[in-house]
Amino acid sequence: MMQMMNRQMVNQMVNRRGALCALALSFGLGMVTSGLGQSLTWLGTYDRYAEAHGVSADGTVVVGWAGVTATHIAFRWTPNPGWQNIGSPTGSDTEAWGLSADGQVIVGVTSIGGGVYRGFRWRNGTFTLFGTFGGPTSWAWAANRDGSVIVGAAELSNGFNRAFRWTQATGMVNLGTLPGGIRSVARGVSLDGDVVVGWSGDGSGIHHAWRWENGTMTDIHNPAFGQSEAIGVSGNGQVVVGAWGPPSFTPARPFRWTSETGMVDLGTLGGAWGEAWAANEDGGIVVGWSEVAQGNWHAFRWTEAGGMEDLNITYASLLTDGSVLRWASAISPDGRYIAGNGTRPDGRYYAFLLDTGPRCTAHSGDVDNNGCIDDADLLAVLFAFGNTGSNLGRVDVNCDGIVDDADLLQVLFNFGNGC
Repeated sequence: MMQMMNRQMVNQMVNRRGALCALALSFGLGMVTSGLGQSLTWLGTYDRYAEAHGVSADGTVVVGWAGVTATHIAFRWTPNPGWQNIGSPTGSDTEAWGLSADGQVIVGVTSIGGGVYRGFRWRNGTFTLFGTFGGPTSWAWAANRDGSVIVGAAELSNGFNRAFRWTQATGMVNLGTLPGGIRSVARGVSLDGDVVVGWSGDGSGIHHAWRWENGTMTDIHNPAFGQSEAIGVSGNGQVVVGAWGPPSFTPARPFRWTSETGMVDLGTLGGAWGEAWAANEDGGIVVGWSEVAQGNWHAFRWTEAGGMEDLNITYASLLTDGSVLRWASAISPDGRYIAGNGTRPDGRYYAFLLDTGPRCTAHSGDVDNNGCIDDADLLAVLFAFGNTGSNLGRVDVNCDGIVDDADLLQVLFNFGNGC
């Protein structure tokens, strides 16, 4: 008797699925994108070029810099009032390269004249410039959750850089180099500020990626690769991302490192080049750029479940005007918000903010979260059927990383509830 009931239920599901597929085709595919709460915001451009380098945890603040032939400006974007030039402490080129997760602290670099630059920390409209280790120049690249820890590089009197970690209590602390190194740069910091990543170079110009924690700098380079540079780190400090390549670094390719796997090549979207720039809190999502063909860069997202995907394909419904997402350089801790730059039909480069939709939370089948489990919920699952990944949103009803029959069954078992 139970087997008969199960068979009948499956047959009903298959019949209903076929009918709904036919119905769905008459409506078109755009409804899934809007139903998932996904959106793409072009933030602006200046002098034909802009790139974003930081996004807050809640996606309400994005920072970066813009300009080609004109003086570079650092920008801060919020939904209201939108794009704003944060100014410059010197009136010269100023670039924002990092943002605290709470959206309050911006870090970057500004020209002080004569080809000399200084790293800065910006908060509430006030710039604070970093010093150096005896040389003329410094750079600030990244900030932790609340901006209380900032990392970058500063020159010695001999002209070689040294990675630094700054706090209000300690000031700029020289992190040193790997054994045999003559220079180093810190590029990323964990949310708690305890883990720093970057690269160290020797006298021959070969760079090795490193991870620093508890006062110790550890070489994480894969000896099978020619050289490597760490560019970003997961919020929890356990995953490092960046680029590796032959001794000439031509071409460079993206990598992801953990203590269990070591440094692993993530591949490309078809071309020779690529770089990984940022990871979410647990390192399960990585973003960056890759060639799809020679000279044609596309933004990518890599996940443990789905591998590398071209964001222009995944979010094609948001790019119907011919715009292209070229480079993903920042991601929020939960993986929902991605910032970078892309080209628009006018040929200019714009900064963008991509909202990939809510992260998955298991539920009873109300995909559109309107309180009623109905045909709209079934349609949403059907359109996404077969998709995999860690950021599928509510169509992955049971949150197992794939949209399949299990999700359809969950909707069907609860069909009509709340309506």
